Amino acid sequence: MARFSRLHVLHQLNQTPFVPLFFHQDASVAVAVMRACYAAGVRVFEFTNRGDFAHETFGQIVKAANEHFPDLVIGAGTIVDAPTAALYMQLGADFIVAPYFSIDVAKLCNRRKVAYMPGCATLTEIGTAEEAGCEVVKLFPGDGLGPKFVKALKGPMPWSSILVTGGVEPTQASLESWFLAGATAVGLGSQLFKKEWLVERNYTAIEQICRHCLSIINALKKQ
Repeated sequence: MARFSRLHVLHQLNQTPFVPLFFHQDASVAVAVMRACYAAGVRVFEFTNRGDFAHETFGQIVKAANEHFPDLVIGAGTIVDAPTAALYMQLGADFIVAPYFSIDVAKLCNRRKVAYMPGCATLTEIGTAEEAGCEVVKLFPGDGLGPKFVKALKGPMPWSSILVTGGVEPTQASLESWFLAGATAVGLGSQLFKKEWLVERNYTAIEQICRHCLSIINALKKQ
């Protein structure tokens, strides 16, 4: 069961609009990465559903978070069908993220009062997801659409809340371009978790880059 309501998840995403996207088969590594992100100020964390037994690793990191990071919102990403969404919600997912919209997943999440953030790439897809109760829509792939798309979207649909993934870099220029265009939040994966850092267990580097991104975002929010 989710620890946090859908409204709390949305509030936290607005408060700390930066979502690390991570997967690792070793639960101890995943927990260490999560700890580094949390220490940097991250309060919304997405574990990507990738590979065999990923749900078992997810269950372990949720248990660790319950004990050590009680205010951390944890979601499951790359969820493409309702049975998988139900499995992750049973393991404690506070939100569900997908590469595309599924009405079956939307209905399930609404029934359980769990936030659902599906990937969309057109205004019609975004509108359809919002009609199905999605408060936040993932713009995916962000690198193929760009900040100009977000700015154009916010003209006729100013109520839309957009989480951008793909095409976001941990730099001043990239983060500024997305947030000034009107993005609600951004998600970053591989650029936060370089392979050599994970091999070397350099969790300090991960904490530092997350802290750097949050400092940029917090400054942008004050503009």
